[in-house]
Amino acid sequence: MTEDTITATLDKTFDPAAIEAKWYAHWEQGGLFRPERPDAAPFTIVNPPPNVTGSLHIGHALDNTLQDIVVRYERLRGKDALWVVGTDHAGIATQMVVERQLELQQDKRTNYTREQFVDKVWQWKAESGGTITGQLRRLGCSMDWSREQFTMDPHFTEAVVKVFVDLYNEGLIYRDKRLVNWDPKLGTAISDLEVETREIDGHFWHFKYPLSDGSGHISVATTRPETMLADMAVAVHPDDERYKPLLARGAKVTLPITGREIPIVADEHADPELGSGAVKITPGHDFNDFEVGKRAGIAPAQMLNMLDAEAKVCQTADGLVPSDLIGLDRFEARKRVVELMEEDDLLEKVEERVIQTPYGDRGGVVIEPWLTDQWYVDAKTLAQPPIAAVKSGAIEIVPKSWEKTFFNWMENIQPWCVSRQLWWGHRIPAWYAPKILSSFESTSFQSGFTIDGKKPPEITNPNIVVAASLDTALVDLRKLYPAGIDFCICDTWESYRQWFVDVFANPNHPGRQGKQIPVVRDNDVLDTWFSSALWPFATLGWPDADAPLLKKHYPNDLLVSGFDILFFWDARMAMQGMHFMGEVPWKRLYLHGLVRAADGQKMSKSKGNVVDPLGLIDQYGADALRFFMAAMESQGRDVKMDEKRVEGYRNFATKLWNAARFCQSNGIGASTSVEAPQATSAVNKWIVGEVVETLAELDRAMAELRFDAAANTIYHFVWDQFCDWYIELIKGQFDEETKRVAGWVLDQILVMLHPFMPFVTEELWSKMGDRPDHPLITAQWPTPAATVDPEAKAEVEWLIALVSNLRGAKAELGIAPGARLSAYLADPSAATRAVIERNPGAIDRLARLDGIAFEPAPAGAAMQIGAGDATLVIPLEGVIDIAAEKARLEKARAAALKEATALEGRLANPKFVEKAKPEAVEKARADHAHHAAEAERLGAALKRLG
Repeated sequence: MTEDTITATLDKTFDPAAIEAKWYAHWEQGGLFRPERPDAAPFTIVNPPPNVTGSLHIGHALDNTLQDIVVRYERLRGKDALWVVGTDHAGIATQMVVERQLELQQDKRTNYTREQFVDKVWQWKAESGGTITGQLRRLGCSMDWSREQFTMDPHFTEAVVKVFVDLYNEGLIYRDKRLVNWDPKLGTAISDLEVETREIDGHFWHFKYPLSDGSGHISVATTRPETMLADMAVAVHPDDERYKPLLARGAKVTLPITGREIPIVADEHADPELGSGAVKITPGHDFNDFEVGKRAGIAPAQMLNMLDAEAKVCQTADGLVPSDLIGLDRFEARKRVVELMEEDDLLEKVEERVIQTPYGDRGGVVIEPWLTDQWYVDAKTLAQPPIAAVKSGAIEIVPKSWEKTFFNWMENIQPWCVSRQLWWGHRIPAWYAPKILSSFESTSFQSGFTIDGKKPPEITNPNIVVAASLDTALVDLRKLYPAGIDFCICDTWESYRQWFVDVFANPNHPGRQGKQIPVVRDNDVLDTWFSSALWPFATLGWPDADAPLLKKHYPNDLLVSGFDILFFWDARMAMQGMHFMGEVPWKRLYLHGLVRAADGQKMSKSKGNVVDPLGLIDQYGADALRFFMAAMESQGRDVKMDEKRVEGYRNFATKLWNAARFCQSNGIGASTSVEAPQATSAVNKWIVGEVVETLAELDRAMAELRFDAAANTIYHFVWDQFCDWYIELIKGQFDEETKRVAGWVLDQILVMLHPFMPFVTEELWSKMGDRPDHPLITAQWPTPAATVDPEAKAEVEWLIALVSNLRGAKAELGIAPGARLSAYLADPSAATRAVIERNPGAIDRLARLDGIAFEPAPAGAAMQIGAGDATLVIPLEGVIDIAAEKARLEKARAAALKEATALEGRLANPKFVEKAKPEAVEKARADHAHHAAEAERLGAALKRLG
C-alpha cells in the first residue's frame, strides 16, 4: 500500500460520539440494512417487539446487540439478511399512559366514547410513542426500518382477526367460565407474566366451622378470611384418619356468617401435616380451590362469586351474604369478617406469617383470582406440533438445557385466556344476540328485566357469532332467526341495555312485536401476546400466501429471546406458526439470561441498581457496550453488569484506532485484495496464518451461537497478535510486502470485528482507503484463500515466548523493563539456532538482549527462561541484589499463603457457605484464587533465583 490510497488522516483521539450518529444515518438513508440481493440466500430474524410505551433498558441492550451481531455477520457473508423490526401496542401499558395523561387534566377515559378514547391513544402514539426505536438506533441495530411494523397496523389487524376467527371455527377458541388473575385497579384480566409475587407480612386465621348436625366443629385456617363468604366446601385428605368418620356419614358444616350448608369432601389437596389438615374451599376465588371444586363435582357456572370488578363484596348467587357487608372493599371486609367470627367465639387463634402475595406489575394492587367468562385458546392441542418439532430437531433450542423446561410447561399447558377488559387493542370479533324471541310485553320479560344497570337475562345465554366483519356476522346471525327480523347494532353492553330500556318504555318499539333483535359486539380486546404470536409470519405479509417476503423469509432462521418469555411469547409463536403456516416459525431459538447488577442481584428501581444503557453509550460509546454484552454472554448464564469492563472495551477500540493510525503513518492503507497477499517473511506468513485460524474459530463460535467465544476470539487476535506482537515485530522494516500484508490484515480485522463494533470499524474502513461504493456494512466476509505456515508460526511463537517470558521474569524480580541483559544457550537445536540467527533485530529490540551466546553461561546467580525447546540462562550478578530479592519474594509469598490458607478454611466451613450472602461467598472464592495464584507466582520467581 502507498499513502495515496488513504482517504483521510485519522484524528489523534478516538471519539465515539463523533462517528456514531454520522454512520447510522448513512447506513439507514442508504438502505444498507437490507441491500438489494434478490438472488442471495435469505437469513431472517425478528426482534421481540418492545412495547410502544417502552424505553431502552439493559435487557433490551443485550437482546438487540446479540441479534445485530448475527444479522451483520450474515449480511457480510452475502445473505439477503432481513431483520424485522416493530413495536407492540401493549394494551394495558399504553392505555394506562393515556389515562394518566387524562388524569393530569382532571379528565378520565369514561368521559369519552370508546372510539374517542382510542383516537386519543393513536394521537399519543403519533406524538410520543416509539421512543425506543430511536434508542435502538443509538445502539447500532441494523434493522429494516423501511418495513417497520406495529401490531395495530391494518394489515396486522387483519391477520389477528383471521387467526381468531379460524381458531374459533376449528373449535380451538371458545368462551368459558374460569378463574383469571384479575387486577381490580385496571379492571381487567392479566397474564401470569404481569403478576409479581411479593413477600408481605400477614396473618393466618384459624376458624371453627360448626358441623351441621351440632356434633362439634372442624377447624380451618386461611390468609384471606373474607373469601369464606363464598366457601362451597371443606376439604380433607382421603387418608386422614381423623376425618374418615365425617366423610363416611357425608357430614356437612354450616358456614358462619352466611349460614350456607357446605359438604366436607375428600381431596388430596388437603395436607394432613398442615394445621388441622382441613382447608376451606372457595372455588370462585382461588386457583387451587377451583380445581378441588371441579373434582368435587361443582361446575364453574355453579361456583359462587362474592366480589365485583373493583374487588368489593357483592351478593352471591344464593343471596346469603349479609347486606351490611355488601359494597365493602375486600380488605375492609376481611376486618369485618374476623370481627364477626370473634364475636361468635369462632376465632381460635391468629398467627403472624409472611405471605407470598400476587401483585399486578402495572396496577400495583393485590391480584384477585376471579371467576369470569373469558375467551380461551385450546393451548394443549396447539402445543403438540411444537413439542414434536423440538423433539425432532426441527426447532433447536440453544442452550439445550432449556428443552426440559420447555417440555415440562408445554406438556402440562393450561387453557390460554386471551381476552382483556380494555379499550385499546384488537377488539374480539364476536357478536352477541339474545336467543329469546317471545313478546317483550310478557310478564316473564318484565319481571326479569331491570333498568338499574344490571344485565338483562338474555345476555347470559346469547347466540354468539364470530366473524371477520360486522357484515359477515349479520349474514350468520340471519340464519338463526326467522325471515324479516331486523337487527339493532349496539357497540357496547351499555347501548345493548339501553335497547331494552327503550323497548320497555315504548309500546310501538319494533322489539315489542319481536321484529327487531339487539346485536352487541364483544367489548373485550385480545391479549397482546395473542397478536405478537403472529410476528414471524404476519410481519411478512400473511395472510397473503403469495406475499414475496413470506415465501422467501418464512420460516425465520433464528429467534433471540430472553428465557423469561419462553412461554409467553416463544412457545405461542411456535403454536401459531406451525398451525397456520404448517412449518416452524424459526429453525433455532436462542435463550439468553438476564443482565444483573455487579453483585448478582436482580436489577430493580426499588433497589436503585438499575443501569441505563444510554448513559453507558454516552460515556463509553455504543461499540464498547455492545462488545461487553457479547463478551459476557455465556450460554445459560446471566450477565453481571461491570462498568469497568465496558470502559475496558472502549480502551480496546482506542487501541485498534491507534494501531490504524500507526499503520497510516507508515504508509499502510486499505487492501485491494480479498485473498491474502503473497508473503515471504516469517512474520508476514505468521500473521496471515493467524487470520486464517481466527476466522475459523470465529465462524465456529458463531455457528454454535457462542457469543462470548466469538468476541474473545477477535479480541485476543486484535489486541495480542496484531497490536501487541505483529506491529512490534514489523517496526522498522516496512517493505512493500509488509505494507501489503499489514493493510490486508487490518481490513480482515475490521470485517471480522464489524458485527460487534460497527461504528469504529466503519469509520476506520472509510479512512484507510478510497472505497465509497463498498461500505464496510456490506463488505465481503474474509476468504483468505491461504493456509497456516507451520514453520513461520513456530518461529514467531518462539520469539513471542522468549520476549514474554523474559519480560515476566524481569517483573517478578524487580528488574527494570528496559534493562539490557546477556543470554547463553549451549547446544541449541538446529531449528532454534536458525530462528535466533534470522531474528537478531527483534531479539535486540524486543527482548533487550545483547545477543544470545551459543555456549555455557558463566558461574553465578542466574535465571532461566524457556522458549520452545530451549532454556536460556541469563546471569544476574550485578543486575540485582540476590539476597535482598530472595528475602522480598519469600516475605511476599508467606503473606500470600497466609491469606490463601485463611480463605480456604472459611470456604471449607459449611456454615459460611450456606449462611453467608452469595456475593460474599463468591468474593471469598475469588480472593482465594487470587492469593493462591500470587503465592504460586512468587514461588516460581524464587526458583528462578536458585
